[in-house]
Amino acid sequence: MRGSKPRLIIDNEGPLAVTTAPEWMSAEARDEWERVHPILSSRRMLTPADMGSLENYCTSIGRCRQLERRIQELGDAVDLKMLRMQDKIMSTCRQLAVEIGLTPTSRSRPAFREREDSNHNDLFSKLDL
Repeated sequence: MRGSKPRLIIDNEGPLAVTTAPEWMSAEARDEWERVHPILSSRRMLTPADMGSLENYCTSIGRCRQLERRIQELGDAVDLKMLRMQDKIMSTCRQLAVEIGLTPTSRSRPAFREREDSNHNDLFSKLDL
């Protein structure tokens, strides 16, 4: 993308409660959900509109882990198509991670830093200085 990047819009009214992973997810995808959902919720980065992206991210991570396990089982007999599939899944995971704010680059966006700064200022406002 060329030119100025769109600002990350943080919905300050995002859900805070940690919900459970959808029933249809694989065990690997659920493990990733349980790892990242509390982090994103505590940052107030998730809104109901973002849940689809989070589900897609977790599903992709789960598939990547399943595929890696299969590749390791096959050893030298692995089909090149499986490696290409793994590469595509990893690219998808990386793109979705940026979209939902899981990468250092996405967390360094000005709108995200402004949100963190406002939390920092709130802590000092209680000191009556």
